[in-house]
Amino acid sequence: MRGVTASIPSPAAEDYALIAPLLLDWYDRHARTLPWRIAPVAGGQAAPADPYRIWLSEVMLQQTTVAAVKPYFEKFTSRWPDVAALAAAAEEDVMAAWAGLGYYSRARNLVACARKVAERGGFPATEAQLRALPGLGAYTAAAVAAIAFGQRAVVVDANVERVVSRLFAITQALPASRKLIGQYADRITPHTRPGDFAQAMMDLGSGICTTRQPKCLLCPVANHCAARAWGDPARYPVKLPKKPKPTRQGCAYWIEQDAAVWLVTRQGKGMLGGMRSLPDDGWNAGSDGSGQPPVSGPWLDAGLVRHTFTHFALEMSVLRFQGSGPVAPDVAGEWWPIDRLEDAGLPTLFAKAATAAINAD
Repeated sequence: MRGVTASIPSPAAEDYALIAPLLLDWYDRHARTLPWRIAPVAGGQAAPADPYRIWLSEVMLQQTTVAAVKPYFEKFTSRWPDVAALAAAAEEDVMAAWAGLGYYSRARNLVACARKVAERGGFPATEAQLRALPGLGAYTAAAVAAIAFGQRAVVVDANVERVVSRLFAITQALPASRKLIGQYADRITPHTRPGDFAQAMMDLGSGICTTRQPKCLLCPVANHCAARAWGDPARYPVKLPKKPKPTRQGCAYWIEQDAAVWLVTRQGKGMLGGMRSLPDDGWNAGSDGSGQPPVSGPWLDAGLVRHTFTHFALEMSVLRFQGSGPVAPDVAGEWWPIDRLEDAGLPTLFAKAATAAINAD
């Protein structure tokens, strides 16, 4: 099979039909055990999955590893066991529980979606209806429809992109190739067991068809893989060179008084929106910070923390206030007990800054 670029050739239908049975048979024997997953039933459809657990896991897994998500998923489902409980939660509590997972707009959308679902009495069962819920993009809607409701939906995440790109040796580079990848994924998605098939593709990409050094000898569809036939599966998916990220400079300020630290709540939209954090000097993706502290007086340099966001890298100096007497920061916030700082749900960046400030001499 030759590599393809911008259009799909028309091979015999049986060439596509072979892939799903082979992959599902492999999945029946090798499916990962995950806290949100219903184990497959060999040769048949697994029991219906809880749409709440599938939706929650899929939102958490966006741009995040399974290993990182597992403890958060367990914490969330223990505290909010169903969508009604999550819908009734205070947004600030959900944001605090989300701290460390990153991409915090997902947490805000999580609350908005839970409230919408609770209002309508449950999750809708079709991909189109799911797509209309707050924060559900094409991938999440397809995943919930297929896995929780057994609807035939084309589920394409990063793992599936890689598998499909290799199966058909797609030479067009990402992201332009995504439409073509979706078309090929549609061709091989079965009408029976679509949820198991979607999870099988994810598992194949995660454990066998890996980014580097794919384990082709263990792959159940290796004999149908064009990239393997061409001898260089790791070349796919083709990607354009990454543009270098700019590095921004900024400051964060630790202001302590009576065993409490001054925390602010960031604006609901924008970088780390809605999260509690230390005051900072206004750094953002487009510019460095102003360097202006919220209190005048002596400051101790407590070190430098580095963090990489999607579009830029940040080098943030941590300054600890050294003045004495009552303090009145000129930025709105609250005094938070230092011995309960973990309950504040600081994003990873500011958790690192807090540690630096506490450990400063």
